[in-house]
Amino acid sequence: MYQAAYTNSYKQQEVISASPLHLVIMAYDLAIRSCERKDFNKAITTISALRDCLDLDYPEVSNGLYSLYQWCMDCIRKGDYASASNILSELRGAWAATEKSIVAKNSTVSSVPAFTSFGNILA
Repeated sequence: MYQAAYTNSYKQQEVISASPLHLVIMAYDLAIRSCERKDFNKAITTISALRDCLDLDYPEVSNGLYSLYQWCMDCIRKGDYASASNILSELRGAWAATEKSIVAKNSTVSSVPAFTSFGNILA
């Protein structure tokens, strides 16, 4: 009983403190896990949320992702969870690499001494 409450509290805190980019990665994790468990409703709901959050100000990227999300949902509707999971895993990897790159860039920038009274703004 206490373990479940602790886990829920931990997950809530993780979501609240996550960057927007990390939230996208977490959504991919949930979609992939749902495909692995063949949980139709959760997989479709999660992929739909990813699709609905696309930034249409960047059509060349958002149109491609939209098509991939639709294809994944079609696969799931046909019961082909493995194909959807494979595509989602590839996309997740790309987002994770982007996050890693941004973190590395920010840590390099933040290791430069700050000579202003503002301190480390990037942290």
